[in-house]
Amino acid sequence: MPSVRLPGPLKKLAGGRAEHRLPGATVTEVLRALAEEEPATDGWLLDERGHLRPHISVFVNGERSTPEAPVGEADRVDVLQAISGG
Repeated sequence: MPSVRLPGPLKKLAGGRAEHRLPGATVTEVLRALAEEEPATDGWLLDERGHLRPHISVFVNGERSTPEAPVGEADRVDVLQAISGG
């Protein structure tokens, strides 16, 4: 199963775990599986229509990716949240 890695604030929502092994053939499917496994993440990564939120960036094996991108069993999906400040 693909591995999903989450940074600080998202990690807290995901039960304090930075890495999750989840089923899915695309980035979106894997993120849906995360929301099912860790309900506190629901709505933070994908909107109510199942689209990736604009402030979220996803990388598969270190390469910027799209929500429709395929993921394989050994792939690593890194999810990054935009940080704002002044």
